[in-house]
Amino acid sequence: MDDTSTSSPEARHSEPRWPAFLAVLAVGGLYFALHLDLIVGPRWLWPTVIVALLVPTAISHQTGRHDLDRFLGFVVSSLLTIGLITSVLLLIRTLPLHRQSPVALMRSAASLWCTNILVFALWYWRLDAGGPHGRDARPTHEGGSFLFPQMTMSPEAGRAIVQGTWSPRFADYLFLAFNTSTAFSPTDTPPLTIWAKLLMTLQSLISLMVLAVLAARAVNIL
Repeated sequence: MDDTSTSSPEARHSEPRWPAFLAVLAVGGLYFALHLDLIVGPRWLWPTVIVALLVPTAISHQTGRHDLDRFLGFVVSSLLTIGLITSVLLLIRTLPLHRQSPVALMRSAASLWCTNILVFALWYWRLDAGGPHGRDARPTHEGGSFLFPQMTMSPEAGRAIVQGTWSPRFADYLFLAFNTSTAFSPTDTPPLTIWAKLLMTLQSLISLMVLAVLAARAVNIL
């Protein structure tokens, strides 16, 4: 993870946190679309824990307790990742048993595929260049673990397009995660560090497993 700079954050507006907040809530909502065979414990338990953790996370951010906010954010992302991987493994395990109808299987697979995108978008957003707090502490984004197209522009073109204060937002990391799940590889934003490459590899592997399960069931039905 990159070190944060001490540059003044007043050079540009702070990055909004609500897109990441909505992404976490969306993952909790997608959990209700899963088949019961892919859930550990009561259906309501896991989303309730996630929402309960979001409350102190939002409070710590509003009160300026950034260390606690960062820690709780990592806890939430870790729980989301554990839930995602557990459900994918259960999906693979229960496939030969044919407990799910084709419609239920499609719904569960679509839920997991979308969850995969949101979970890893949260990881990229939290880790790149010191996370949102680290990026807010810099007037512009000149380094990080991902090479965004804006970072390759000439100074003149960059100032004309992003007015010299560009920094990636959650939507940029969401687009990166979507491309990784769709193409199984970087598209316009290559990773530069080991942790970024490993996370993208894991995300691609999960996406591939979900699609392979769908393909296997489709062949079986035919």
